[in-house]
Amino acid sequence: MTDRLAEIRAEIDKADQELVKILARRLELVKEVGRVKSITGTPVYAPDREKSMIAKRRAEAEKAGISPDLIEDVLRRFTRESYGAEEACFKCLNPDLKKIVIIGGRGGIGRIFTRLFESSGYYVETMGHRDWPRADEIFRDAGLVIVSVPIDKTPEVIDRLSFLDENCILTDFTSTKTMPLQHMLKVHQGPVVGLHPMFGPDISSMAKQVIIWTQGRHDERCQWLRKQFELWGAHVLPISADEHDSSMRYIQALRHFTTFTYGVFLAKENPHFPTLLRLSSPIYRMELMMVGRLFAQDPGLYADIIMSSARNTSVIERYAEVVKEQTELLKNTDREEFIRRFCQGRDYFGEYAEKFLRECGDLIAKMHDAKVPEEEGLSGESAASESQ
Repeated sequence: MTDRLAEIRAEIDKADQELVKILARRLELVKEVGRVKSITGTPVYAPDREKSMIAKRRAEAEKAGISPDLIEDVLRRFTRESYGAEEACFKCLNPDLKKIVIIGGRGGIGRIFTRLFESSGYYVETMGHRDWPRADEIFRDAGLVIVSVPIDKTPEVIDRLSFLDENCILTDFTSTKTMPLQHMLKVHQGPVVGLHPMFGPDISSMAKQVIIWTQGRHDERCQWLRKQFELWGAHVLPISADEHDSSMRYIQALRHFTTFTYGVFLAKENPHFPTLLRLSSPIYRMELMMVGRLFAQDPGLYADIIMSSARNTSVIERYAEVVKEQTELLKNTDREEFIRRFCQGRDYFGEYAEKFLRECGDLIAKMHDAKVPEEEGLSGESAASESQ
């Protein structure tokens, strides 16, 4: 039986080697697709094509007696890699544009857009705070100026741009939109649009990434920029500045604050973190990951996002009141009231509650596959001390 097991494993290894070759061949074909798309100006992300391809492969998997979910997982994972492989170059949709200037272009988000614009054939010049003595030279012939600096620096940077040509598009990447739009419209008489890339600097591809688009002035003259983003694979979402900022109070400010508070609380309580991690099931590990992810990044960025508006503080204060109310409920051990409020929350989420439950199931399975307990377990010495 030992010999037979070795034979079977050898066959599995051979099948895996063939699979690697097939995937390598597929990736070469994807690169060729990218080259064709760059010539024709076809967007990287083709949702109809992806949906059709996944549906066909699922049907074929079912006929072959293979889990359709397994095949979909493999294809989606490989498709994500494929989008990055397609980013060799893109068609330039505004070849007459002489120059793009990205203020703060050496930061994380700035570098992403610098690379993408350059791969599309645009001439890009980045500008840091030490480059203002050369402003006349840097901004000469600029057709698009992007402000990508911290929130607390955004107004003063925008206010220095009154000299831009009236045909130049002025935009920003700030995570709030009302304030920068007001400053841009005041200082610049040409086209203005507010942008908010809803992703961090660690993305591998622009495919499926969301970019918020808030109109300012002469939106029709900015449409080539929107189409360029879509060509890269991004989903451009138009929304008013007020609606954007109102939503971000809950999506960003409140969410970041609660994560920050949870992390600060853990630091104050100081439970043994390796033990927490070792005992966490995938869903709890995921929650710890989200907290740890925040503390691995720039604290100033999160301070600026949370403190960017008094309305953010107001939302957080109301949240604190709700936390206090729920704490009183627990102190009174009012189980029936707890269940009633739980049902209120469920009613708010509606059908999304079940949808999110299913989606989390997929994420939990992936987390479980990736976790290697022995790599994160306690050492023999610390385990012994913990048990004493």
